[in-house]
Amino acid sequence: MPSDKNLTEISIENQKIINNKELTIWEALFPVFALVAMLAYNVYVFGDDALSGSNQFILLLGGAVAAFVGFRNKVSYHRMIEEVAENIKSTAGAILILLMVGALAGTWLISGIIPAMIYYGLQVLNPTIFLAACLIICAVISVATGSSWTTSATVGIALIGIGEALGISIGMTAGAVLSGAYFGDKMSPMSDTTNLAPAMAGTDLFTHIKYMAFTTVPTIVVTLIIFVILGFSQSASGEADVNALLLDIEKSFHISPWLFIVPVVVILLIAKKTPPLIALLAGTIFGAIFALIFQPDIVANITGVQELDFKSAYKGVLQAITVETSVPTENTALADLFTAGGMSKMLGTIWLILCAMVFGGIMDAIGALARISAFMLRLFDSVFGLFASTVFTCIGLNFTASDQYLAIVVPGKMYAKAYADKGLAPENLSRTLEDSGTVTSVLIPWNTCGAYHSGVLGVSVAEYFVYAIFNYLSPFTTLLFAAFKIKIKQLVK
Repeated sequence: MPSDKNLTEISIENQKIINNKELTIWEALFPVFALVAMLAYNVYVFGDDALSGSNQFILLLGGAVAAFVGFRNKVSYHRMIEEVAENIKSTAGAILILLMVGALAGTWLISGIIPAMIYYGLQVLNPTIFLAACLIICAVISVATGSSWTTSATVGIALIGIGEALGISIGMTAGAVLSGAYFGDKMSPMSDTTNLAPAMAGTDLFTHIKYMAFTTVPTIVVTLIIFVILGFSQSASGEADVNALLLDIEKSFHISPWLFIVPVVVILLIAKKTPPLIALLAGTIFGAIFALIFQPDIVANITGVQELDFKSAYKGVLQAITVETSVPTENTALADLFTAGGMSKMLGTIWLILCAMVFGGIMDAIGALARISAFMLRLFDSVFGLFASTVFTCIGLNFTASDQYLAIVVPGKMYAKAYADKGLAPENLSRTLEDSGTVTSVLIPWNTCGAYHSGVLGVSVAEYFVYAIFNYLSPFTTLLFAAFKIKIKQLVK
């Protein structure tokens, strides 16, 4: 039986891989099987309400099962709690960003920024081209910023509102937004995952991006074609209703092109490599200032006064930042679009992330993540098998560790030597890590990425899963290239 002193750590980019040589593969997989079974039954019982809290507790129960396996293998409680703490610490930035996104949504509503985006978007976009336009817009923004998270939090929210007003399924719109956002996240040299993958595999950034284009460009082209076809299936019969929506937006807000200064400033700050948290805080503050300039009546209405003074202005802005705020409208179609949850709306998503980090942290502490990766490495012997093993390991770690960075770091470290032994250049590994680790994270509700985007866009993973075409097509593309030996670069000796 191993004890804590038998565990070894490899520290990479602030992530640790813990090996436990005496843990069997069945012991490592048992918590995964238990979690899947419990989640399946929980979703059967609660349906769409499962993410309201019960799934979070199931993740804790999954962590308890993993802890039981750890105790059987003499891994101490202290070691497990320490790793959980490290995992939660690694999500601190994400949690703060989530809170700031909630705050930004509140001030961008009362300032008229989001309504202005919807107002002008309704005039430019029609149902036929809307989904394809969503994909292209989000791809451009994400390449420029290097962040799928920022793309969702800015143009993504507005596009969801426009799509809803046009009568398009929010699942379709979210799928188009995320497909474009993750294309940019993969291909931008400013993206953290795009820098992390080549670092793990042992290649350089721009070699990685150029090599990744071989699988990524065909995938996004196929995705775009599918969304164009879906666009033609959308009814354009609601154009008369759009005019009514435009009039109702004008009744509720003072709409001006000047409002676009704020989102442009936020995007420029991100493009200039300003930390996202600082950029979002700036966007929130500018949104509050613009609310007082352009929509003083709305701010006054929030606090129930006739005329604004310093106290009521302060109270109105803080309410929009922190709690649910609604702007009155007689149009029922606009009621949801004119409501923002503030920072409080993000607390459920934060709760989910924390519980997921408990499960992932304990799985890492007992050595289960490393054991599963090692097993997958031995399972396949051929070149195609090596690619398949990498893909399944990345997806499995997104599922179990609930973190896309671990889904890149662990397989990157574990498989680097295997690719070299097969005579394969390291960019084969870095591309596969991104094609399967980065993009599939958003398809899992309790993964940090799935929880974030679902919370920010207000669309459940179940609703957008089928339409996040780029995200689930990418692993198939990389396996297709491997099966037919397309663009598989050999190691230069």
